[in-house]
Amino acid sequence: MKKEEIPQDPSPLDKFTKEVCYAVDDNGKYQAGLSRGWQVKADALGITWQEAQARTADARQKVANGEASPILFFMELNLMDVAIVAAYTGFWQWTVKRHLKPAVFHTLAEKKLQKYADIFDVSINDLKTMNVDGVEF
Repeated sequence: MKKEEIPQDPSPLDKFTKEVCYAVDDNGKYQAGLSRGWQVKADALGITWQEAQARTADARQKVANGEASPILFFMELNLMDVAIVAAYTGFWQWTVKRHLKPAVFHTLAEKKLQKYADIFDVSINDLKTMNVDGVEF
């Protein structure tokens, strides 16, 4: 691709970041150039984001139905999985999986709840009530 052909399609991330692309200049040498976005990439991100929102809504419903603890909701909201949560909290993966059970979650000590609250950047109360930015789900 030539430098003047670097995509400049508007995207949802357009106002936050630009992407570095490498293209050939008039002399045939590779040069770095900035791209505002590429429609194909923006479409793919949109589909992925819709999937993430659906997973978060599903997790919220599982918590409401008593099938999972609020940890699942915050994991999905923050695009984390058990391995990532385990790495940040220092708990074993099997321990995080156990804490996903509502009966176990409700018996957790404040110190353990604080570890989860810290990685999700919420208070313990917000963790328990699934309160995000002052809005309860």
